[in-house]
Amino acid sequence: MPDADLLPYGGRAHVEATMLRAARATADFYIEQTPADGIPYWDTSAPGLAKLGDYLSRPANPWNDFEPVDSSAATIAAQGLWRLGTHLFDLKSQRTHAHRYRQAALTLMQHLLKEPYLSVKPFHQGLILHSVYHRPRGWDFIPRGQKIPCGESSMWGDYHARERAMILLRHLRGEPYLTFFGCG
Repeated sequence: MPDADLLPYGGRAHVEATMLRAARATADFYIEQTPADGIPYWDTSAPGLAKLGDYLSRPANPWNDFEPVDSSAATIAAQGLWRLGTHLFDLKSQRTHAHRYRQAALTLMQHLLKEPYLSVKPFHQGLILHSVYHRPRGWDFIPRGQKIPCGESSMWGDYHARERAMILLRHLRGEPYLTFFGCG
């Protein structure tokens, strides 16, 4: 019995419902706590955010003087939002929610795949700019003339941006949705 391990937790249906509630709560928090373009600042409780005023009502500013944005978090979020939306789309009763998450993912990619987030300089070694590596340790590069880290890429941000773009391209072409266990 494949579900036997889940019986102490209320069975498979209960566990799946709990996980879906958690995924939706996480996605909703992300959407509600990021600026209008969906690009988050590096930490939702960073002290410098108060100095930015009503930062949630406008696009993130990677060159502000108080807190860095984290484009790598945005690329990962775009992945998760699209995947959650795809899962919910398959549950016909959840299609309204599916649209919300897919639209949020598309909005993120729309902003990430153009300047100031898309690297267009041929000598830069990354794809997506304004990633944060480890802000608390001070390991992020601060360019001359800036007060906060900006302008750098990370391999995980670039990876998720490329994978998300590939998934979107496959979707637009009507090709099967790829999953860990094969095509969906």
